[in-house]
Amino acid sequence: MSEWTVVELITKDYEAIKALWEAAGLPIKAGGRDSREQFERQMAGGTQTVLGVWDGDCLVAVVVATHDGRKGWINRLAVRPDYRRQGLGQLVVDAAETALQKQGMQIIAALIEDSNSASLALFEQAGYTELPSLHYVSKRANSDV
Repeated sequence: MSEWTVVELITKDYEAIKALWEAAGLPIKAGGRDSREQFERQMAGGTQTVLGVWDGDCLVAVVVATHDGRKGWINRLAVRPDYRRQGLGQLVVDAAETALQKQGMQIIAALIEDSNSASLALFEQAGYTELPSLHYVSKRANSDV
């Protein structure tokens, strides 16, 4: 397909989203933060927008755009392996930025693991600047969150 359309996904798309995350090799915390219950709660909270691209009935790209009221976050970006290198990653990043900007976010960020060179390159190409002076720390209730 030469022209892709980004659409807003809803809770009924959860299984397709989860299947795409798995196909793309993203770690899934199915008993915790990535469970259907948590996904539905996050969607109902009003600070999460999930965007995707379908090829027929197959979800081929997805991104989760969230915000904390002052900063937007691009999360869980995934493109089905056999659809990579077609501009879908950039397309959903652009759509996530637009959604977050419409919600008043003037800072948009993403956390990317060192080993994910493809995502690092994508975000650098999209104009993001790596901030080596930052350290990511977290405190978790359990290993599933």
